Amino acid sequence: MQEFLRYKITYTLSFVIVLFYLYSMITTGNAIDMHSRDLVAIGGVYAPFVVLQNEWWRILVSIFLHGGLTHVALNTISLIIVGRVVEEYFYTFNYLVIYFISGVIGVLASIYFHPLGVLIGASGAIFGVFGALVGFFIANRRVMMHQFKAVMQNIGVILLINLGIGLAFPSVDMVAHIAGLIFGVVAGFLASYSIKIFLGYITLSIIGIVAFAKYLPNIYVGYF
Repeated sequence: MQEFLRYKITYTLSFVIVLFYLYSMITTGNAIDMHSRDLVAIGGVYAPFVVLQNEWWRILVSIFLHGGLTHVALNTISLIIVGRVVEEYFYTFNYLVIYFISGVIGVLASIYFHPLGVLIGASGAIFGVFGALVGFFIANRRVMMHQFKAVMQNIGVILLINLGIGLAFPSVDMVAHIAGLIFGVVAGFLASYSIKIFLGYITLSIIGIVAFAKYLPNIYVGYF
């Protein structure tokens, strides 16, 4: 119980991910490798539905959906490992904002590069959290040199494993990983200096997300 109270955001997010997986497992009747059609039926992102039919709610749902046991296990374990460290250094608001905006940016970037794709998974959000921790320690490397080296080594190993998995399995979308990671690094770096600077970056990011979402229908010219 003390462990949960200390890292309540990380464990709550992980619990929600597991709940979504249990729901998808019961709904699809498959626990190992779910068909993309079934994932779309329960809220996964099918890019044309999101962009052309304005089903933007699918983006938030997809951040918690996973297509198989290996997928959900790796993401949940990664989130627990890095999320607990993030809770030690970040305010709850900052952590949650980084998680969700990284996830949304990851999905939108994936839609741009895969306009007919089915997209699910928390990878963009989790890589955003990874990135935030990297950015934080880069900003504070002089005053936290000992922790910086130890944490960066651990984070580096986890990132390499996840990137390796992404390269090994073509179904894993590396675009969401990279987009979430980049956003997270900048967010974590700026959050280390000033809440005003961080909020300014978040505001600009939201404006950019809205503008990019309005642009996305243009990529379907010639598809339908």
